[in-house]
Amino acid sequence: MARAQRARIRTAGLQPAQVLAGLSSLAFLVFGIVGFTRTGFADFAGRSDATVLGFSVNPLYNLGFVLLGAIGLLLTFGSGRSRVFGFLTFVAFGVLFVWGLMITGTVSTNPVSQAGNPFNLNGPDNWLHLGLAALGLVIAFLPARHKVLLPEDEEETVVADRADSATAVEPLPDDSRRPKHGKGPTVAREERPPGLAH
Repeated sequence: MARAQRARIRTAGLQPAQVLAGLSSLAFLVFGIVGFTRTGFADFAGRSDATVLGFSVNPLYNLGFVLLGAIGLLLTFGSGRSRVFGFLTFVAFGVLFVWGLMITGTVSTNPVSQAGNPFNLNGPDNWLHLGLAALGLVIAFLPARHKVLLPEDEEETVVADRADSATAVEPLPDDSRRPKHGKGPTVAREERPPGLAH
């Protein structure tokens, strides 16, 4: 029972959230870069007929994908940071999904109609954004792989650490350096010359 109380749980190795976040980030980067090859940089937030995989794009939209992909790659190096990227993806594409519904008229009232359509959103884009928002939730809540450390595992680690950092021990004196008569240095000091003996 004591083992169960002292056991510790830690995340082990590369997490599934990190892998999924890394792959998503690379896909976002590629999508944004390909979008720039279709649109260029002119008319940055204007209407464009260019598409990538059937989704309408413009330079501002492409820049959003490139930035999100770059941020995702930076956040991939850690389980917790990958989950932050998942939440960021969910929020970004969730907002675009709702905004796209307003722009396409699916939602009758558009409180930000004065902002226009700077991301060049249309109906197919809405479904893309819904799917990417769901992907962000999956990354954020994907279960982590854990490792249970039992007390004996920790003791083995401590012993191994001590063995690695052991201090140097001076070797014992060699037998060839001792006097041949077999007496130690203390005995040799107590002997008196024969002329001084009583």
